[in-house]
Amino acid sequence: MSIQPGDTVPDIAIQIADGQIRPAQTGDLFASRKVLLFGVPGAFTPTCSNKHLPGYAKHFTEFQRRGISVMCLAVNDAYVMQAWAASQDVPAGLFMLADGNASFTRALGLELDGSAFGMGLRARRFALYAEDGVVRLLQVDAPGELRVSSAEAMLDAIAR
Repeated sequence: MSIQPGDTVPDIAIQIADGQIRPAQTGDLFASRKVLLFGVPGAFTPTCSNKHLPGYAKHFTEFQRRGISVMCLAVNDAYVMQAWAASQDVPAGLFMLADGNASFTRALGLELDGSAFGMGLRARRFALYAEDGVVRLLQVDAPGELRVSSAEAMLDAIAR
């Protein structure tokens, strides 16, 4: 079962790739702030690279104006996440979270078995909005879609 609104975000070790690679705890990343976390099946994959991440990069300042930190999660290693961020001109302050062992993804209950596509265990395409570590909104896209977890959809949903 996946995490739900009202649940606390699990505290799991993860890596941040933001020009340098550093360890972090998700509990600390979500504490005392508003966070929009979006998960993608994989760095450098077509929909993730052509639409999902670029949408959040494009609307990053709007999230900032609302006092919301933005984080991207993928079941990739930190070096891949760092290279992907550089290739996408990700704005400074948009955290790229590397969940190489899928520990955080599994703790959220948002894993996807991509073995049929040669991808192994990955994150489902989702967006999660939390305040002070408590989930307020969770949007999970149907397989093969990018609708409810897009930057535009989340800006609209949070405004309601």
